Amino acid sequence: MKWLTLPALHLPLLMLVFVFSYPQTNLAQSPSPTISTNTDYYLGGGDNIRIDIYDVPQLSGEYQIPAGGAIQMPIIGSISLQGLTLEQAAQVITRAYGRIVKRPLVTISLQAARPLNIWLSGEISRPGSYLLPLANGGGTRPSVQFPTLPQALEKAGGIRASADIRRVIVRRRLKANQEITITYNLWDYLQTGQTTQDLTLRDGDQILVPPQEKINLAETNQVSESNFYIPADQPRTVSVLGEVKRPGRYVAIGGDTQNGQRTNGQPTIIRALQLAGGITSIADIRQIQLQRYTRNGKQQISTINLWQYLQEQDASQDTILQEGDIIFVPTATAIDPGEVSVLATSSFASATVQVSIIGEVNTPGALKLPANTTLNQAILSAGGFKQNRANSRFVELIRLNPNGTISRSQVPINLNQGIDAQTNPIIQDNDIIIVARSRTTVWIDNINNILTPANNIIGGILVPTRLIELLKILVN
Repeated sequence: MKWLTLPALHLPLLMLVFVFSYPQTNLAQSPSPTISTNTDYYLGGGDNIRIDIYDVPQLSGEYQIPAGGAIQMPIIGSISLQGLTLEQAAQVITRAYGRIVKRPLVTISLQAARPLNIWLSGEISRPGSYLLPLANGGGTRPSVQFPTLPQALEKAGGIRASADIRRVIVRRRLKANQEITITYNLWDYLQTGQTTQDLTLRDGDQILVPPQEKINLAETNQVSESNFYIPADQPRTVSVLGEVKRPGRYVAIGGDTQNGQRTNGQPTIIRALQLAGGITSIADIRQIQLQRYTRNGKQQISTINLWQYLQEQDASQDTILQEGDIIFVPTATAIDPGEVSVLATSSFASATVQVSIIGEVNTPGALKLPANTTLNQAILSAGGFKQNRANSRFVELIRLNPNGTISRSQVPINLNQGIDAQTNPIIQDNDIIIVARSRTTVWIDNINNILTPANNIIGGILVPTRLIELLKILVN
């Protein structure tokens, strides 16, 4: 094909003919600031671009790419820019105008980028499709700011506790038949603040957050402080079973559940135990089972050791909960008396215990007492021993053991004794304390049972009350 050659004087006239022969609705009257972008940005429907042809301003102008990706340009008509970079689009237009204009110099700049349509799936709060707008920077030539991976995760409600952030997968379509897969390690990004990969997203990206192989308690608590984790104030429905006061399903929130206040903090294991009324006296806090299900139905199980939390201040044991978690508190095979007082004062223990005190006390019956109450304090709460009737040297303690058996023990009493596992133990829920009669009281009661029906008359002889008192003295 021969190049079109005209005298310089006739070229503007020819351009005017071309210009007025085609609609000018897409042409701008004056150029506007351009937006610089990376070369891997692919044009698509919704992008606003400016096309400049050097020395031919009549063919230059601003265009919005329609949904199909093809724009209408003077002389050459429809030309598709869908899926092309700015450089590739400039080459396509250059070739098209090259048949008409000798050595055209075409440049294309992005004026306003379309919102990105991103798909998120896996271990996130709200999987689905999201539109993420691009932000413009400042200055006379503002740059486009692409959304980042953490921003997309935050938009989807944050990642779940079961997420494996070491291998977040992003699938990106480059062309019709070309796709790349990128694996991001967000854990390294959180630890160092550096990444060797580009974390910005592109239109059509598909993000998959896979589940962990097993629950990582320490990592979960650290990741929970990031901006792409589930918000702390988001309630989570969990089930609490086993050795707790009120087994069942609860909605766990951040804060201290015991005093009814909602403060900063994530819903944790201890929060859930507080909602369930606290652990029982025969709970095994070293073997609490946390059962968790991922989005694909896979079960994860982790053992929680709250004794390690109490003794070693291992905060990772009070792990953060996820929607649908199941907490099972098993029964202990044995109870160490030395640990009872420690557990009774913990934040996840029951605030009260219920015991029954029967026999020779002033107000016998069932009592609800503070969890850390001792045997002596329980007796005093029942009004103390009945004077001249109670056996104040020993009481009988009946207790349900973790293995289901019932133990009966005789405990020597010294009301001035401090906490002692042998003589003044911490009482446990459902304990029964029996205060027996003294031997004198037993003997006198037996005599009274004989004498009372006859009004103290034996063989027609009235027995003086003084004699009964004397008999008491002799027995003692």
